[in-house]
Amino acid sequence: MNISKPALVALACFFTASTFAQDIELTKKDSIVQSYWLVSLGTNIVDDSGHEFDRLFDIKDAWNMVPYPSRISVGRYFKNGLGLEAIGTYNKYKEGKIIDKQVNPEDIDYFGIDFRASYDLNKILGETGFFDPYVGIGAGYTDANNQGRGTYNAVLGFRTWFSDHWGLDINTSGKWAMSTENANNHIQHAVAVAYRFEVEKGLSRKGEEKLALLKEMEEEQKRVQDSIAQAEEEARLLAERLQREKEAAELSAAEKAKKDAEDARRAALQNKINGLGNVYFKLNSSYLTSKDKELLDQLVTVMQDEPNLIIKVTAHTDSRGTDQYNQWLSERRAERTVEYVISKGIAGDRISHEAFGETQLVNECEDGVYCTEEKHAKNRRSEFQIVEF
Repeated sequence: MNISKPALVALACFFTASTFAQDIELTKKDSIVQSYWLVSLGTNIVDDSGHEFDRLFDIKDAWNMVPYPSRISVGRYFKNGLGLEAIGTYNKYKEGKIIDKQVNPEDIDYFGIDFRASYDLNKILGETGFFDPYVGIGAGYTDANNQGRGTYNAVLGFRTWFSDHWGLDINTSGKWAMSTENANNHIQHAVAVAYRFEVEKGLSRKGEEKLALLKEMEEEQKRVQDSIAQAEEEARLLAERLQREKEAAELSAAEKAKKDAEDARRAALQNKINGLGNVYFKLNSSYLTSKDKELLDQLVTVMQDEPNLIIKVTAHTDSRGTDQYNQWLSERRAERTVEYVISKGIAGDRISHEAFGETQLVNECEDGVYCTEEKHAKNRRSEFQIVEF
């Protein structure tokens, strides 16, 4: 079998794309946790030396901690990166440590309960799946150095995950007293084991990019396969195209003849309806006379003979009276005309109506122009238009 040059090129592209696609596949690393509940248990360290950042790393004299778990938290974290967390902490200011710029004379208990909202910075930096830096703000209540105070809090931290459920939470919080009369601001560090549950997972940004690339490659492979088939069948397709053009020309001629016949039939049917005449109303009246009903009976007969015929009634008034009144009156005339036709057994979905008030006069008898009653009467009418047949 002879293979054309375009087919050989397409075939080479196909095998290259197939080999490349095998090197790219979604793995477990491409999925990340998107929302979950979290509980953590760990220890906290309090720096209440009063020197703020001057003794930030003064572990010996400024840091206070106890040798057992002293921090517990529970929180809910959402797909959009926001998280809500409640935290309880216990600590003990050690004798000899610097507290509020003074040497602490004795051990003093520390209690804190805090609530905060945080934001996952991976939403900005890009998902890693195992490293989640975050920032947050909140408020709480702290009893420290025998002084209770409400606090405004700000936190900077990160969580690192060893699996979908277990990880470490490491953070530092600044806690500012709402009232500074008897209490200084202080810093609280925390290290905790974190466990998350009710985990909902999804693709990471890298995974989404990889999935999009795989779909694009799949589409490209399909396009190449189509190109191979097309290259081998160009002659046949050309013959088919010529045949289709011939058939299309014949079909177009047949459709044109059909359309011309339908147009002629439509015109004849409209002429037949026009030949029935219009319904003409008395001045300021929307009621049908016996003559009007005779005309509408003839229209019903036409519609019964043409079961696919759908028409629209357009109703009008003369120019006398206000625009608002004439619009209302034409709507009443249209409704009464339609109601009569329906009462004779014509389905409601085969006849519609539209009211035009005095906006479509058939002669010069507009506001301010004197006309005879005979001329005015020509405008007080219901007309019939074919919508579909």
